[in-house]
Amino acid sequence: MSSDSSAAARTPGFAYAFAAYVTWGGSPLYWKQLAHVPPVALLCHRVVWSFVLVAGLLTLRRRWSETLDVLRQPRALAALLLTTTLISFNWGLYIWAINSGRMVQGSLGYYINPLANVLLARLFLGERLRWLQVGAVGLAALGVLNLAVGMGEVPWVSLALAGSFSLYGLVRKLAPVESLTGLAVETALAAPVALGVLLLGGWEQPVWGSTSRDTLLLMFSGVATALPLLWFAQAARRLRYSTLGIIQYVSPTLQLALAVLVYGEAFTSRHAVTFACLWTAVALYAFDGLWAARVPAPTPAGQGT
Repeated sequence: MSSDSSAAARTPGFAYAFAAYVTWGGSPLYWKQLAHVPPVALLCHRVVWSFVLVAGLLTLRRRWSETLDVLRQPRALAALLLTTTLISFNWGLYIWAINSGRMVQGSLGYYINPLANVLLARLFLGERLRWLQVGAVGLAALGVLNLAVGMGEVPWVSLALAGSFSLYGLVRKLAPVESLTGLAVETALAAPVALGVLLLGGWEQPVWGSTSRDTLLLMFSGVATALPLLWFAQAARRLRYSTLGIIQYVSPTLQLALAVLVYGEAFTSRHAVTFACLWTAVALYAFDGLWAARVPAPTPAGQGT
């Protein structure tokens, strides 16, 4: 690929990446509008309307055959059943964290997430950790330990969010399924369960929203869920992974700012120490990625330059 064509690919790549991460970072503003809806019902709406959106995209792009092919492959289907469970848990826990005053813990989870990715890559993919990556993971662990000691309990929301999304990414990486097709299968597997829960859940308030505004917000939860995932997939095809690794911190930074400045959640000196450890770890991780990206690969023996 020429430098001109590479630059042409990066420009929309940056746009897709920032659109995805800014949407994720600002999503608490959306979910807070539905704080009165039971978290399980909100998760079910998120799943059902995501499937409706993805099904529409598959129809427009005439790609239903790919999705049906995946459903006929036992190994791929088993992997996507696992990712469906992981991402559903992650979505539900994140909604609950936002609407129960735990947004700071939520943002902490997504600061930890890329460092958890590095650790999983070492454990399951056999990727060797460079010394700066080891330092970053160690600092992140110290930060979490500091917060756990101060709280008197393990920050389980943060760890569960980071762990579930990291495992989701690992399994999706190992499953040879294209992003839109994979999301279609995941939402198709979860949608019947979600719809059944909505219809049979026996909620105290109307399932489809007590007002027309609530109903519209619930319906658009599919757009708020699926669209940034698709934007992210487009960005990942156009940008270096190290570049995405830096941009992704836009999301938890926005979440943290909203939690403290808009919704008045506590941010103590112990939180400050923990986040200082994490931001230093993030800086080490980002520097390591940029340094590794600028070092050219060695020329194979017997080949000229």
